[in-house]
Amino acid sequence: MAAGTVLEWREGLDQGDLSAVSLVQAAFDRMDRLEPTLNALVWRDREGALGAAREADRRLHAGERSPMLGVPFILKDNFNWAGTPMGCGSKILQGYQSPYDATVVARLLRAGAVPLAKANMDEFAMGSSGEYSAFGPTRNPWDGSRVPGGSSSGSIVSVAASYAPFALGSDTGGSVRLPAGFCNVTALRPTYGVLSRHGLTAMASSLDQPGPVARSAADLAKGFAVLAGRDPLDSTSVDIPGAERLEDLRPADLAGLRIGLPKEYFGEGIEAPVREAVAAALKVFESQGAILEEVSLPHTAWALDTYYLLCTSEVGSNLSRFDGVRYGARVPDGGFHAMLAATRDAGLGAEVKRRILLGTFCLSKGYYEAFYLKALKARTLIAADFAKAFAKVDVLATPTSPALPFRFGEKSADPIAMYLADAYSVAAPLAALPCMSIPAGFAPSPDTPSKRLPVGLQLIGPALSDVRLLELAHAFQCCTDHHAQSPDLST
Repeated sequence: MAAGTVLEWREGLDQGDLSAVSLVQAAFDRMDRLEPTLNALVWRDREGALGAAREADRRLHAGERSPMLGVPFILKDNFNWAGTPMGCGSKILQGYQSPYDATVVARLLRAGAVPLAKANMDEFAMGSSGEYSAFGPTRNPWDGSRVPGGSSSGSIVSVAASYAPFALGSDTGGSVRLPAGFCNVTALRPTYGVLSRHGLTAMASSLDQPGPVARSAADLAKGFAVLAGRDPLDSTSVDIPGAERLEDLRPADLAGLRIGLPKEYFGEGIEAPVREAVAAALKVFESQGAILEEVSLPHTAWALDTYYLLCTSEVGSNLSRFDGVRYGARVPDGGFHAMLAATRDAGLGAEVKRRILLGTFCLSKGYYEAFYLKALKARTLIAADFAKAFAKVDVLATPTSPALPFRFGEKSADPIAMYLADAYSVAAPLAALPCMSIPAGFAPSPDTPSKRLPVGLQLIGPALSDVRLLELAHAFQCCTDHHAQSPDLST
């Protein structure tokens, strides 16, 4: 049995037609069949999941009802889950086990959701393709020769391949949205602070956010209802307006909705099939009474530079603790400093080393003012652009990516080309805004026209408009069936 949606499973569980145990067994059977090809997971817990499922069934039989009770989920391997391995896609954390639960994990567990596995990811969440994991690349279920996007590749592919109807990823500069666009699922990057970062391994602390993943906005809202809210363990966390509307998400009325189309996202560089699919998706909004209006985000041209200056600077600081002294792998090599160097050299991959070096350079004496400080000023200007745009429109719409999923190895030898894959996803996080990717349709594969490749539509809203964004996405998905399409994994 392939996994259904959260809504389908909740209905089956509530009515007694399904049991949490049967859903878990079916999920692991599917993983056993598909994982040799997809490599979306790095660790599975069949016995633990069956135990949690039996407890969920007990609570269901006792009459308890809640949005995620009995629903299986998968979490990215940079979230702490007590007693389980956590590797962050890296060799340097070999042998490390989480001593506690991340807040978002703890909230799902309290709600009765059933954790199945840890998902593969680009090492320490640094990557846009799913190729930079120490445990091998994850493959796109729509075309195994193409990347699934990153860094939350395993979480996204787990939902796309129907291992589970809900997953947790993390988004720093597009890490749930880009793979969601490449794999035809729905993923949300909330307003910064709406989901607690406690227990999420930090990459760039001012940008990181947990990102829930599901097939549809309605499914995503069920999990988001459990996750959202202030956390005393995270001083940056905030409450979200409209949270009471999440458990029973209703489609927004699109009549009169003003949708801004930033001209910087629709110019040169966008591939023709992506442009056509996004244009068709926007016509759906228009057919329901929405008004499309061109806007400008003039500092978008500097968003990618700004993002990577700030991101690598924070990476250089955050990853200094992975040194072989406190936890994880250690390479004995002479004295103390030799051990540090040998451990980091053997344990960290090329992309992680590259970003640490870039960040250390940006923060070094003589360059701090020239690079890091200027990037902070540019971030303020980028946020001001969004504020001006939202004075005119209600929401912004852009392609999630300017390109279709690319082939393995196509960009990995050229870091700049790989970084450009994030061109449409990094600006909103710099302004701490909520944004999400929803399935917009399909385009024929450039080399195999009989194959379809997914295209994502990105919606960006003002701060704390997360629930409104989900309602808008739900309205679009009530008019389309792109999100209901699944890849053919029968072979």
